[in-house]
Amino acid sequence: MNIQIFGKSKCFETKKAERYFKERGIKYQFVDILSKGLSKGELDSVVKALGGKIEAVIDESHKDYSEIKYLYDDAKHEKLCENPKLYKTPIVRNGKQATIGYCPDIWKGWE
Repeated sequence: MNIQIFGKSKCFETKKAERYFKERGIKYQFVDILSKGLSKGELDSVVKALGGKIEAVIDESHKDYSEIKYLYDDAKHEKLCENPKLYKTPIVRNGKQATIGYCPDIWKGWE
């Protein structure tokens, strides 16, 4: 199992995800999405794992959502790379599998 948690250090959901893996003794790598972001390849992999819809990773409640709302998918990719605050967090990856948010029911299947 190769768990990566992409999140924001002040995000409550990200902290819950980290606690879930810590409590089970599962090693994970935390990546601060605000400073590192996701590479284009990582973003493509996550979007593919979530059914191919880029909207799945976009935080529609963020104040900057209007900047990205009406863009085409390719432009949304670029905008997300420029402004990582627009990601929903946490994004949890296990190889080619990925989840958005706190999803312990799915993570149990990864163990």
